[in-house]
Amino acid sequence: MIIRFSIVFFTMTLAAGICRAISLPVIDSLSPDGLLVCTNLQPGSVVFVESSLAFMGLWATNWSAINQSVAGPKGTVQATLPLTNHPFAFFRVVELPPPTFTPDGMALVPAGSFIMGDSVDDGLPDAIPINIYVSAFNMDTNLITYSKWQSVYTYALANGYSFDNAGSAKSNVTNQPIQTINWYDALKWCNARSQNAGLTPVYYTDSAFTQIYTSGDADTVYPNWAASGYHLPTEAQWEKAARGGLGGQRFPWGDTISESQANYQGNTESVSYDLGPDGFNTNFDTGGEPYTSPVGYFPANGYGLNDMAGNLLEWCWDWYGTPYGQPTTNNPTGPSSGEFRVERGGYWGIPASFARSALRIQGNPASAGNNTGFRCVRNP
Repeated sequence: MIIRFSIVFFTMTLAAGICRAISLPVIDSLSPDGLLVCTNLQPGSVVFVESSLAFMGLWATNWSAINQSVAGPKGTVQATLPLTNHPFAFFRVVELPPPTFTPDGMALVPAGSFIMGDSVDDGLPDAIPINIYVSAFNMDTNLITYSKWQSVYTYALANGYSFDNAGSAKSNVTNQPIQTINWYDALKWCNARSQNAGLTPVYYTDSAFTQIYTSGDADTVYPNWAASGYHLPTEAQWEKAARGGLGGQRFPWGDTISESQANYQGNTESVSYDLGPDGFNTNFDTGGEPYTSPVGYFPANGYGLNDMAGNLLEWCWDWYGTPYGQPTTNNPTGPSSGEFRVERGGYWGIPASFARSALRIQGNPASAGNNTGFRCVRNP
């Protein structure tokens, strides 16, 4: 593993933001209020900011809010440094290689803290920002496709599983995302995928983890989070993954959106950050609804994940509830009970405001529509 770093020397006498970069990556600027801008990074690489009172170290990494950032598609990362605590210090940016993809089409989302919620103040009263820690996990790079669904679904039916819905996709094209499945279908499919792959299922109908969840609409499901198998992301996992390491932005790539970045319904008159054009995405608005797009059509985010905004809403594990961080801010799994399950990400027929990384949807777990799909996660 090759680790690259760049060092900048900063004192209060350099308050104008003058800085000196050594080697790669390149620290472009460090402003008096502590905004550090670093470029020449490898897109998707994991970035740490460290400080020291001496040029040769010891180097400290103790700012959880700015550690483990991920370089964006243009190889740039920003971090706000607490300069008031460092009147005379050296800072360096340490770059680790991008997370590797697992053989079965998943990407690693690194462990770390992030600010979950509406940090750009878009008026989301149920998304009050909070610092959340999430352990590392693997996530499907794409929404579950029709072909992937069918292969596991066929196995499941032959092995004692039953579903409320058979699932559907636009014209049943293999690389179109599966939809018209409810939350219960998604959980049972995750278990079947696990068993088909020789992994330990995650969901059970008893607290001793002896009865695998295979049939019916069970609201009391016991997840074995330590199991090796596939499961729906928790809401915290989903949002961390969606942001791709880019904090404080509306979308996985920044603060504005256009049809070249996601599949949603444009409405530039009502949404100031929507660059349009208006209406359904013109690349996919033929052949009747749903106007879904093939998975992987749009650029991936900083973690290598596609369609984390738009195309289809995605089922999450959690019961819908407020505030975040239940029962703990360390790997939260949501409230213990509720009426609705969480859906995230927006979809092809809804405005850009619903595709924001912080936007939450209350989903009836028994409901199956052509606006909702899912993807899986598993332990690394």
